[in-house]
Amino acid sequence: MSGETAGLDTDALTWFKSSYSAGDGGQCVEVAAGIGTFYVRDSKDTTRAALAVEPTAWAAFVQFAAL
Repeated sequence: MSGETAGLDTDALTWFKSSYSAGDGGQCVEVAAGIGTFYVRDSKDTTRAALAVEPTAWAAFVQFAAL
């Protein structure tokens, strides 16, 4: 992982909410793909910095989560 994206404008990215997120405002995350980086943020507080994840780390996480 490359850390938080403090100072980076991620508002222009297209964010996708997790398909496991309920509509009741519970534990939700959003993901956006940037150039060479994936971003993860809390959908309940989008003003906080997003977490920047390298593509290989993101692929490993998705593969693990699919088990």
